[in-house]
Amino acid sequence: MASEQAPIDVAGAAAAAATGDEPFLGLLDVALLAVLIGGAAFYFLRSRKKEEEPVRSYSIQPTTVCTTSATDNSFIKKLKTSGRSLVVFYGSQTGTGEEFAGRLAKEGIRYRLKGMVADPEECDMEELLQLKDIENSLAVFCLATYGEGDPTDNAMEFYEWITNGDVDLTGLNYAVFGLGNKTYEHYNKVAIYVDKRLEELGANRVFELGLGDDDANIEDDFITWKDRFWPAVCDHFGIEGSGEEVLIRQYRLLEQPDVQPDRIYTGEIARLHSMQNQRPPFDAKNPFLAPIRVNRELHKGGGRSCMHIELNIEGSKMRYDAGDHVAMYPINDKSLVEKLGQLCNADLDTVFSLINTDTDSSKKHPFPCPTTYRTALTHYLEITAIPRTHILKELAEYCTDEADKELLRSMASLAPEGKEKYQSWIQDACRNVVHILEDIKSCKPPLDHVCELLPRLQPRYYSISSSAKLHPTDVHVTAVLVEYKTPTGRINKGVATTYLKNKQPTGGEEVKVPVFIRKSQFRLPTKPETPIIMVGPGTGLAPFRGFIQERQYLRDEGKTVGESVLYFGCRKSTEDYIYESELDDWVKKGTLTLKTAFSRDQAKKIYVQHLLEQDADLIWDVIGEKKGHFYICGDAKNMAVDVRNILTKILSTKGNMSEADAVQYLKKMEAQKRYSADVWS
Repeated sequence: MASEQAPIDVAGAAAAAATGDEPFLGLLDVALLAVLIGGAAFYFLRSRKKEEEPVRSYSIQPTTVCTTSATDNSFIKKLKTSGRSLVVFYGSQTGTGEEFAGRLAKEGIRYRLKGMVADPEECDMEELLQLKDIENSLAVFCLATYGEGDPTDNAMEFYEWITNGDVDLTGLNYAVFGLGNKTYEHYNKVAIYVDKRLEELGANRVFELGLGDDDANIEDDFITWKDRFWPAVCDHFGIEGSGEEVLIRQYRLLEQPDVQPDRIYTGEIARLHSMQNQRPPFDAKNPFLAPIRVNRELHKGGGRSCMHIELNIEGSKMRYDAGDHVAMYPINDKSLVEKLGQLCNADLDTVFSLINTDTDSSKKHPFPCPTTYRTALTHYLEITAIPRTHILKELAEYCTDEADKELLRSMASLAPEGKEKYQSWIQDACRNVVHILEDIKSCKPPLDHVCELLPRLQPRYYSISSSAKLHPTDVHVTAVLVEYKTPTGRINKGVATTYLKNKQPTGGEEVKVPVFIRKSQFRLPTKPETPIIMVGPGTGLAPFRGFIQERQYLRDEGKTVGESVLYFGCRKSTEDYIYESELDDWVKKGTLTLKTAFSRDQAKKIYVQHLLEQDADLIWDVIGEKKGHFYICGDAKNMAVDVRNILTKILSTKGNMSEADAVQYLKKMEAQKRYSADVWS
């Protein structure tokens, strides 16, 4: 402002001199006066503007804050300034690892170890070298294994740092708890490696590695481990626990009736208005609203349902390859949301925020706030999940009937009879939080506490069942509708598939779902002439439909394409034989060799595993002689295990190998990306 006024004032002084009069102020005085006047005007206007802005009691922030500045991502600084010595890092893809980390950090207070939870992706992990400078310091790692033995996305950088670096971590006290699934080939591979690697780098293991199995009861595994972990920690540091556990709220409630409607989250994952103002790049925090072009039934009968869905991704700049996954954010059933509101005596349209009582945490809210209870329960919280024991422990405090309180407390305990009751009453009966509150009538928790306790609603991942070469602007999904009757007589429905079933593109209005693409290692060979064997019963066929589409496309272009053998199975050829006409067409064109097993079309059940055993010569020819690729997609628990065992047997007999050599041959195939599995349990 001064620079704009100075020429005017200087001109005035010069004019006065020209008339022979001595100006009242000298040139320097004029310049200084202009600066002072400009500064005063700026301050006055700025303070006026501040007064005109509405006073907000709360700063609106997205649910996950990406901290990148040197001060923000220093967990050492946060520990020191808040007098803490325990930091619990998590590697989590679905939220369970983060939940376990939060529980450990919270419990540290009982043992005079004030703790904090930290996302390794948001921290400068080289600061682990400085942790030893804090008295009684301890780093705990709750790490999930994901995919084919990989670290989760948020732990990848840390994993690579300790793998490739040779840092000296002498003096670092640590412990590791792993989250895995025994039905997968690489059970808890990440946690096992990190536990061993930290020791190799000189760190001091305070307590033995814990391994959680999600195929059995990962909650029980975690509780059993931490029940022994804390005494070992106390013994190591020479400290004593403070006795009885105190239940502490992590978030405080702030009702916000006066917040402007355009500042209230209505289902966005991170950025406010991101669903209305779509802009790339699209990813897990910024999904693309994809119109559904097609939603048709694939089953011809039998009472079950399998959907073929085509999502339009035109204009999104998202790209995919055959074998990638599409992730979708579903919403919860409206009737369940209403029921939960009634059971908690809450007005679902109340606008509120849950604010972290730990001001040093980068996670200010458990989900985007401010929002309404209706939005939180519909878009952000997993209300159909089987509640873990810590939730039951907190719900027990709201029971007015002592017998009800005792039932919940006992199921949350470590006592054998309590564990058995939890298994039968909660897990086997498939009771979610709505069912629990329906059946334990004296339990009336405030809805804000329920919102704090429930895990985040996670995106659902589907193997893409199309090829981008043939469908560059469309993503195809093949999904079986999940719906079953529980032992209590209730009908439980899958969150995502029920949501999708109701998304029918009829009439003029577009029907959209929020999606993003996740890259996969499940890939066709680089050279089209390489032969492949695909094993995909049921919806395990999905990625192979994309593979075969791609190979047909290449053949149509005149390229040489290797043999493609598909082993497909379902219950009955007349009911759930999906994509039958397409498969027949590819067979007629010479692109596909098809082997089918219809388990219930004859008295003795036949599965794809049986067909593989019969085709030992063909399989050895493809993977042993011609160095082809072998793929499995589908059930991890039984089918994938059986197929791997059969493959080992074929390699052993046809390749004249010992069993140990056959196992090593398979591992070498995996390392060369010639053996790939896309399985789930």
